[in-house]
Amino acid sequence: MFTAAAVFAALSLQAQPAGGFGGWQMPKIDVHCSEKFADIDYAGDDQVYHKLDVYLPQEEKASYPVVIHIYGSAWFSNSSKGMADLGTIVNALLDAGYAVVTPNHRSSQDAKFPAQIQDIKGVVRWVRANAEKYHFDTSFVATSGFSSGGHLSSLAATSADVPELEGEVGGNLAFSSRVDAACDWSGPVDLNYMSCGTPEDTWNHGPEEAVMGFSFKGNEERFKALNATNYIDPSDPPVIIFHGTADNVVPPCEAPYFFGLLQEAGVESELHMIAGGGHGMGMYAPENLAVMVHFLNSVRAK
Repeated sequence: MFTAAAVFAALSLQAQPAGGFGGWQMPKIDVHCSEKFADIDYAGDDQVYHKLDVYLPQEEKASYPVVIHIYGSAWFSNSSKGMADLGTIVNALLDAGYAVVTPNHRSSQDAKFPAQIQDIKGVVRWVRANAEKYHFDTSFVATSGFSSGGHLSSLAATSADVPELEGEVGGNLAFSSRVDAACDWSGPVDLNYMSCGTPEDTWNHGPEEAVMGFSFKGNEERFKALNATNYIDPSDPPVIIFHGTADNVVPPCEAPYFFGLLQEAGVESELHMIAGGGHGMGMYAPENLAVMVHFLNSVRAK
């Protein structure tokens, strides 16, 4: 179930040894960048959960379109930017000429929702405010994310100009937090639909209860504030959705449900159900990464 797997993954991310003797060692990932700027404090409070990394493509240009890629952790980790699909999604984006920003954000233990999306919106504004320094082409700023990162990526796309989700993280309030496109990889985008519309809700809502700070049962209406689907309207930017048909952590029904609501609202969107794909496993084949890049390039061209 989602709870056990997500908690284990989050704890594993935070428990990995940095080096030395003993313990499981993380392989070094060859990130295809010309330059990396590490541990930038985007909120000005010197907290680990408000640090981000910037990667610039190997092909040097005056400026680069930007994708903010958000790690997955069931909202339990506040410091996993170094695990944000660097060898797959991030490298594919860098190879395609996109600057990639990988932020940390507050976990469910640090603060309750909407702190997490307010952090991501703060990152979007930071990108626009620091365009000249880091060679960002802010005519195109997109979000991407896996699992709970896919949720935050999608929510950033659908919740533009929602005052209660905006926040003031990092300031830069003269800059917009709107994004121009979003990629959702295996995201739990509607926490009220985790039982796939069956009359009886049998889902264990532990991670979302942790990030909201109260129980799901009896508070179903209040939980809708967490859902990316709750804010969909025709002005939303294009969204591409990837989900594995064998995902046993986030139900595969989340993806077509989200896609259907986007289509109903007239939002440009694509759905890609990956046959046999699990929760990350079997999802990042070169052809799938190429589809993501093609989608972002097509949105930019328009």
